[in-house]
Amino acid sequence: MQGPLSVWLVKHGLVHRSLGFNYQGIETLQIKPEDWHSIAVILYVCGYNYLRSQCAYDVAPGGMLASVYHLTRIEYGVDQPEEVCIKVFVPRAHPRIPSVFWVWKSADFQERESYDMLGISYENHPRLKRILMPESWIGWPLRKDYIAPNFYELQDAH
Repeated sequence: MQGPLSVWLVKHGLVHRSLGFNYQGIETLQIKPEDWHSIAVILYVCGYNYLRSQCAYDVAPGGMLASVYHLTRIEYGVDQPEEVCIKVFVPRAHPRIPSVFWVWKSADFQERESYDMLGISYENHPRLKRILMPESWIGWPLRKDYIAPNFYELQDAH
């Protein structure tokens, strides 16, 4: 079942795939990585002015990685703002997605965390570097095929 945003995107010739609605009734769309930046700008211009959250996850061991964006249209005098969930799937071998930092500044730390934990490279991000793990850390800890080292360096615990 297509939601209102999906119908609007089809009407304007914008390529996407409707994934239906989540358990809260929020429309979920899949966007190709190469189309994501232009569609993000269009969504911002159409009123989705707030990036509520961005996260990423490993779909399956050896499979695709997903970057998820929860967007909200905040308008004055509206009690129930309109929301949409965007999923961008990328191959594990070379996971590259255009950064939306220049559209929503709140993507800064969220995209950096997704890079640090899953290795998704957000192209044109101004400060894409590790944020939680040390710069010398090898691997991406939240990938399902990640092998944890058999040692952990103890930091000052006091």
